[in-house]
Amino acid sequence: MEVKLISFTPNAERICAISAALTHSNASPDEIEKMDDKTLKNILLHVLERGHLSVVEHASFTFAISGVSRVLTHQLVRHRIASYSQQSQRFVRLEEVRYVTPPSISRDDNIRKRFEDFMRKAWKEYKALLDAGIPEEDARYVLPNAAKTNIIVTMNARSLLNFFELRCCLKAQWEIRKLANMMLKEVKKVAPTIFKNAGPPCKTRGICPEKDRDCPFYPGD
Repeated sequence: MEVKLISFTPNAERICAISAALTHSNASPDEIEKMDDKTLKNILLHVLERGHLSVVEHASFTFAISGVSRVLTHQLVRHRIASYSQQSQRFVRLEEVRYVTPPSISRDDNIRKRFEDFMRKAWKEYKALLDAGIPEEDARYVLPNAAKTNIIVTMNARSLLNFFELRCCLKAQWEIRKLANMMLKEVKKVAPTIFKNAGPPCKTRGICPEKDRDCPFYPGD
């Protein structure tokens, strides 16, 4: 899996802070824009601590994600407020046998071999269908969910905060949890104030919606 932050709103935190200041001030946008960075940062922190997240919708972040499975992207696109551009299996021939192997399968040599044999067989049938003149959009029906894919994702900061809360949780499926943590690491580099407390709800709100007392991060009573 590779994750790269390829674009983001310039001066993202300053823009969000100006937006926050504007909602509680009689000053004009021009006057607020002249505020120093420290003052604006404190305003943004104040607003975020109180859960007023609409102001961070003004900041957007675009990621290039590669080497992930279709299992992951099926979950990813359930996050509605985002934009996606995914490698098409209708127009791209997947000539190379490329797939994601779950850690639970990799741990057992015999099971891993059965898994790998099945993957090779799936691609063999895929290529046979193509050779028989079946169009890519129909031949792809034999490809597994494990097939690797690439996707471009754009989310605003508010959507990302929600995404991290849901997908950084240990209850999230392992592959998308790994993706979420890699994405969080990237955005913290460019917007540390906005994403200072980002993560699962046990971290952000001190609660566990899953009620899983066996989780090592379960909030204390």
